[in-house]
Amino acid sequence: MDAERDVLITDVVLRDGLQDEPISVAPLDRVRVARRLLDAGLVSLEVGAFASLRRVPQMAGSDAVLRTLVAESTAALYTLVFTEFGAQQAVEAGARSVRVVVSATDRHSSASVGVSTAEALDRLGPAFGVLQAAGVTAEACVAPAFVCAFDGDIPPERAAATARRLVELGAVVVHLADTVGAAQPGAVTRTVAAVRDVVPDVPLGLHLHDTHGMARANAWTAFQLGITRFDAAIGGLGGCPFAPGSSGNIATEDLVQMFHREGIRTGIDPEKLRRVRDELSVVLGHAPLSALSRVPPDVPGAAGGDPAWCGPPLVP
Repeated sequence: MDAERDVLITDVVLRDGLQDEPISVAPLDRVRVARRLLDAGLVSLEVGAFASLRRVPQMAGSDAVLRTLVAESTAALYTLVFTEFGAQQAVEAGARSVRVVVSATDRHSSASVGVSTAEALDRLGPAFGVLQAAGVTAEACVAPAFVCAFDGDIPPERAAATARRLVELGAVVVHLADTVGAAQPGAVTRTVAAVRDVVPDVPLGLHLHDTHGMARANAWTAFQLGITRFDAAIGGLGGCPFAPGSSGNIATEDLVQMFHREGIRTGIDPEKLRRVRDELSVVLGHAPLSALSRVPPDVPGAAGGDPAWCGPPLVP
């Protein structure tokens, strides 16, 4: 963690937030949103996915979005990769960092990428080879890691085994995803412990959805466990098209407010974040889903804490 922040928040709205929207946002508009998020102090963004456009048409143009942003920013800019072909696309678009994603359960894996967990891991081997040859850093996400939309609670040992295999393939960070937003703090505690048992030296992060309203409790639990990497989406947008019942991500502004109110630095300006949220809502044609979006801005604490805790914007 750098001197300006105690936790690293990656905003995933341009990937996870948009993949479940009924409309597709043009690449240029996605670039504009990314620039505004960077100006608000974010230094880590998910900006797209190299996946089947038949399955996720909203991700069309991810190569153009990534290519544009890489040329003008030193931020961590992630795209998702599922196959060797996706890895090649990421490299050609100038990726410096990617995330590979594997479900911990066969039924969700089959629904999302058409193969079992074991097959998904096997076909990622060549993808890691492509990325490593190009000098691209690969992080991994176990999604889902806590609760499956089809099979219910996931044994921590299964999530841990998936994480271990991803690290063996070359992942340098492992993110654990509550894809359906049904995890509880106890499940977070148990699964984090199981994963740390098998990959004790690998940094962990959390990717949280808020279907059951537990995302902030889960984030706080994880922080108490020493985790300082969190995914969130501005406005609480998002959901998994392949996980029935999944709803939006934990909202970036809600997570920032929670941490700031506890004196934990994120490097993010809450007021600028609010403006990005409101502008994106206009583009999408519906209201944001975050808790703070329902709180008048003049209510004490609604702005997310003292802006003095926030680092300077990355982009002028």
